Amino acid sequence: MSAAGEKSGAEPESRAVSEVVDLVSTLIRFDTSNTGELETTQGERECAEWVADQLQQAGYTTEYVESGAPGRGNVFARLPGADPSRGALMIHGHLDVVPAEASDWSVHPFSGAVRDGYVWGRGAIDMKDMVGMTLAVARQFKIEGTVPPRDLVFAFLADEENGGRWGSQWLADNRPDLFDGVTEAVGEVGGFSLTVPRRDGSERRLYLVETAEKGLGWMRLRAKARAGHGSFLHEDNAVTILAQAVARLGTHTFPLVLSDSVAEFLAAVSEETGIEFDPGSPDIEGQLAKLGTISRIIGATLRDTANPTMLHAGYKANVIPQTAEAVVDCRVVPGRRAAFEREVDELIGPDVEREWITALDSYETTFDGHLVDAMNDAILAHDPAGRTVPYMLSGGTDAKAFARLGIRCFGFAPLRLPPELDFSALFHGVDERVPVDALEFGTRVMEHFLLHS
Repeated sequence: MSAAGEKSGAEPESRAVSEVVDLVSTLIRFDTSNTGELETTQGERECAEWVADQLQQAGYTTEYVESGAPGRGNVFARLPGADPSRGALMIHGHLDVVPAEASDWSVHPFSGAVRDGYVWGRGAIDMKDMVGMTLAVARQFKIEGTVPPRDLVFAFLADEENGGRWGSQWLADNRPDLFDGVTEAVGEVGGFSLTVPRRDGSERRLYLVETAEKGLGWMRLRAKARAGHGSFLHEDNAVTILAQAVARLGTHTFPLVLSDSVAEFLAAVSEETGIEFDPGSPDIEGQLAKLGTISRIIGATLRDTANPTMLHAGYKANVIPQTAEAVVDCRVVPGRRAAFEREVDELIGPDVEREWITALDSYETTFDGHLVDAMNDAILAHDPAGRTVPYMLSGGTDAKAFARLGIRCFGFAPLRLPPELDFSALFHGVDERVPVDALEFGTRVMEHFLLHS
């Protein structure tokens, strides 16, 4: 065990810490790959039923819900708190993962292998690590008769990797009763450590708490023109029209917008490191590069992005098609939705139609209040040299659905990470893995947090 995880004297580890690695490893062995298509997505029901069984063994009454389609399994359990007049806190995690190509990996992506100080496999950090930590602490509280200060709702969800259409979004629309009394929630992606150099030559671990996330939208572009023979001259070609629009959009740099969460993060980093960030500089991304690999996430929160991801046109080499289509992955800074759409329309021009396939709003809350204090206290209890700071996630989570219900949401899945680990590259990446020490640390922090939330 690392120094961070040592206990004083002969005090034994808690039940939750002792079982969290096995729980995460087992969760990974369920292949819950979400392809985005109902007919090929698999494993969520089996995984959800196993989670429900683990909770029931500890004494919980659980509710299993399929969110709008067969096999899209979700599990809910509630632990009553000492003060039922307070709003409940929800701890949520998704059971699905993105697909993985086994031939690319050092270990099988659904092996849940534990080796070299890591638990390996698809979902290890996105996000079966937090699911395992949550399950471990939930079981411990129930078995040991722990009464938290407020009601805790544990939610294990389907379909987050496809925007929650058959998961959190469906549940918010069709089963809002499951969230009765919930006023705050924690989920992914936050609570992980970022080690930065300090002015005096030492290092500081900053724990990034997600207080905001960009809007998520998948947009379809479509160009139409007259079909014809491939050997003729064509003034209008749907493929050419679309390709030019996609190129303009894909190479465009949207304006820099500094949200409150990003501004607070940069101020905290500047205070610790002495690095000055000038939002007016054309080289702001270069300044961020000094932060290392996390700059990929932070840099993406400074601007809207529109990345073409799919193209489709034609059915034969010598036929000019009538229609050409593209799909663009759009991530929009809070408050920029209308301006973003206007800018896109100018870029693609009048000859290209656009429509949203999926469009989920951005979200931002403030970095204050009792729950934030409880997160900070829990981190400092187990890493006195740490510091919590707010940040914005460049992606999206199930928090988007819960925010629509008036729930205040944060990303807090605590992990103390080795400074050399390229954490951001592990999300949806090859050889995804989570340090065993980080899981044990996070479980201790989560236990402390929920006991003081």
